Amino acid sequence: MGDGTPPGMKSFVGRQSILKEGNVIDQIKALYKLSRPLTSFSGALAVLLGGYVARTGEWLHVGLAVLSTLLVSAAANAWNDYLDIEIDRINQPQRPLPAGLISRKTARLFSFSLALIALVVASFINLPAFLIVLFSNVLLYVYSWKLKSTVLMGNAAVALVSAVSVIFGGVAAGNVRPTFWLAAIAGVGILGREVLKTLADYEGDLRQRCRTIATVWGRRPARIVFYVLVGATLVFMMFPYLFNVYGPVYAYIVAFGVYPVVLYVVLRVTRERTGPQLERLSQLMKVDFLVWFLAVFLGAAN
Repeated sequence: MGDGTPPGMKSFVGRQSILKEGNVIDQIKALYKLSRPLTSFSGALAVLLGGYVARTGEWLHVGLAVLSTLLVSAAANAWNDYLDIEIDRINQPQRPLPAGLISRKTARLFSFSLALIALVVASFINLPAFLIVLFSNVLLYVYSWKLKSTVLMGNAAVALVSAVSVIFGGVAAGNVRPTFWLAAIAGVGILGREVLKTLADYEGDLRQRCRTIATVWGRRPARIVFYVLVGATLVFMMFPYLFNVYGPVYAYIVAFGVYPVVLYVVLRVTRERTGPQLERLSQLMKVDFLVWFLAVFLGAAN
């Protein structure tokens, strides 16, 4: 007995079903790539660190803050790619949008949905946490829309959101005061790294007529700003030890783990360096921040 459907039609329907299922899976993979979760790792770690130094034991709220941070970051990444699709057709053609894996409408809806979910998650923590997530969402959307191609304003926006991530952890834990040291150090240090990234992207930004500190002020002034910001960061990093906030182990790790790498980067940032070389130095600074996180973790434990 059969259902009356010709065998050829059954085969066709089966192939269509498999194709449709494959498209759904491909779209999910594309949305995952669009969110770029690995880039959110340092922000989530900063929130965890803020919750840790608060020392209140409110790990459920800190966990919700980490989740909310990941969602905010993913929403911002999707929004950035939504706006930069034409540039990415040239510079990053393998990304989901220029590759045609998902539509712009889907990317926009995905971004707004994640931002909204982040707000909902933060509402279960407390009102200040909700306001921080709202502020971060708005600032990152405005950054991609208007601030990215500006002299220092876009860089400052990224640094501010990074600094607020540490404070967010303290707010979630219910004790924000111990996070202010970390926020100040992270903000200045990341602003320095952002300036270094404008030097690394100089050639591409110049072709795209992007306004950055390197393309508008010139590479030499940008290097000087970078040196000043990094120098300030190195000084600020020792304040928690000098003011007896963290124990000696913090000073040892900073002095022998963080400082040598930063000084190496500073000495290597010269006019002879190419864009790819400067990008590698920028990534090295990012890794060095993780060593500083370790110093805070161990120093605060004493």
